[in-house]
Amino acid sequence: MPQPDWDGFTFDGIGTRWEISTPRPINGTLSARLLAVVERYDGDWSRFRPDSTVTAMTRAAGRYELPEEAAALGSLYRTLYDITAGAMTPLIGGSLEQLGYDASYSLRPAGPPVPAPRWEDALAWDGSELITSVPLVLDIGAAGKGQLVDLLAAELRSHGEDNFLIDASGDLLHSGPDPVTVAMEHPYDPTRAIGTVSLAGGALCASASNRRVWGDGLHHVLEGTTGRPVSTAVATWTMAESTMVADALATALFFVPGAVLERTFDFSWLTVFSDGSAAYSAGFEGTLFT
Repeated sequence: MPQPDWDGFTFDGIGTRWEISTPRPINGTLSARLLAVVERYDGDWSRFRPDSTVTAMTRAAGRYELPEEAAALGSLYRTLYDITAGAMTPLIGGSLEQLGYDASYSLRPAGPPVPAPRWEDALAWDGSELITSVPLVLDIGAAGKGQLVDLLAAELRSHGEDNFLIDASGDLLHSGPDPVTVAMEHPYDPTRAIGTVSLAGGALCASASNRRVWGDGLHHVLEGTTGRPVSTAVATWTMAESTMVADALATALFFVPGAVLERTFDFSWLTVFSDGSAAYSAGFEGTLFT
């Protein structure tokens, strides 16, 4: 993790805890700019806020304009939607709400699982413009936090801060000459680690089905074509230059093997399965404990 004499700027945003560590304290002007980026992103993309653009999509079909980062987000999601044959989709929000992971956090299923709408039937995503043919619940949680990390990194660099570590509750982006060692949490015991990773100038993201669990077999990683929680993989780690890409691929690994994703993306990865076995890429920079 960061050097012990680094300064940490902590805050809450998009429903999670953040820490930005730098060799020198972040001044008031920069901290205000960083928080403004988080607030703006949440106001556009959150499905938990009644005033967000995404929430407006649940009320009526139509044409919606989102900020310029929507173009990269939509392109990434469409690529992964196609690679996973619809298993990974930003239209999974309604399926999550059906199982109780809704804006009010009821955590009580409203009925049996329901598949997400087909992208081809419900959504046209062209750059920053989204056209919906039906009211829908957009959920960009599989890549959105990572994209926000990248946006905050751009803000830091625009203010001359090139040496930092952004920790978005386990999704990490490191910039600077000195690597940091990161422990990989055991998927069944958060007090233990299954190994370590040396992070040097890039992103490390993780996803696990033991996070956001609220019932027997219910968790936040759903298969888009069925609306059911995934039961094979239990934890994944990815390393890439972009945090948005690493974040999205950490979820995609629940649906397709890493070798399939490597045909399209330049990244390294580790997947742990429910039977205790693991698979990983030749270039994965981690060390697993025996």
